[in-house]
Amino acid sequence: MSTADGTGRDVPGTDAANGAAETRDTTRDTGRHAAKATTTGGAKATTTGGAKGGTANGGAGNGAAGAPRRSVAARIVGRLGGGVAQALLVLIAIFWLVPTLGLLVESLRTNEDNNASGWWKVFSEPSQLTFGSYSALLDKPDFVDSFWNTILITVPATVLVVALASLAAYAFAWMEFPGRDWLFLLVVALLVVPVQVALLPVAKLYGKIEFGGFTMFGSVTGVVLFHVAFGLPFAIFLLRNFFAAIPRDLLEAARMDGGSEWTIFRRVIFPLGGPAIASLGIFQFLWVWNDLLVSLVFANTDSQPMTKWLQSQMRQFTGNIDILAPGAFLSLIVPLVVFFAFQRYFVQGVLAGSVK
Repeated sequence: MSTADGTGRDVPGTDAANGAAETRDTTRDTGRHAAKATTTGGAKATTTGGAKGGTANGGAGNGAAGAPRRSVAARIVGRLGGGVAQALLVLIAIFWLVPTLGLLVESLRTNEDNNASGWWKVFSEPSQLTFGSYSALLDKPDFVDSFWNTILITVPATVLVVALASLAAYAFAWMEFPGRDWLFLLVVALLVVPVQVALLPVAKLYGKIEFGGFTMFGSVTGVVLFHVAFGLPFAIFLLRNFFAAIPRDLLEAARMDGGSEWTIFRRVIFPLGGPAIASLGIFQFLWVWNDLLVSLVFANTDSQPMTKWLQSQMRQFTGNIDILAPGAFLSLIVPLVVFFAFQRYFVQGVLAGSVK
């Protein structure tokens, strides 16, 4: 078929050319649709296959790439968990308590039985058990006096350290005053000063303090002041870090309500810091109650605590077991009562700040 050009003449083959062009366009469009379908299908197939493969192999893939490799120690601990670990801990506790159990049994036997056989003999002859050693010990006036001296030393030393350290820690944590940071660094530096360094200088100082017939050296007051002086640095450091973690908004709200610094400390800081204060009180009480070194230097026979009295009962060549064993267990009663009475606060104070 022919068409006319601009001169009115027919141009042969034009229709054929147009048909061929239309055929090429149709073929090209068909190829594009086919490629698009192929690409879409391939992508879907690939995605679906990948998802299925990931689902099927998720455990191996995550285990190989996602989870960190456990150390040998962690695997050993994991395998020893449960009953095995508990049984191991029970055995360790038993071995740890065997010497204490032996001392307890010896305190319940007579001196003749202790010299004749070992303490385990009581399991075959329970009739050896008696409270005669405890009765004889409590009948000694000097032991009873040492017991009360221990209380007169421990209670004031604990109360003063807790009270003074709480006030100082609040000041270092939330009050602004010149030289605050430098003073706190000085308190931290005092933590490294050993007690032995100050024994002789303080003893000489106590010997010079006399008024109205009272001498600081050899008195209960001198022992208490020494424990307070060396207990304050650690106490201030511990409580300051705990008080600093209390939200500032609570203190600002109390100040906006017109509360003074004393009111804020008494009604906000002290209740919130109860666990840390209780933990500090337990530590300080146990340290002072069980102290021997300070009492050996600063206490005399009238102000000696139980630890020094028990040390004075040591014989040169043989152990005075009929006195030392019951005396040791009598000295354990009060610390155990204090610890179990405040155990809940002690655990809270130890865990304070570990969980946000």
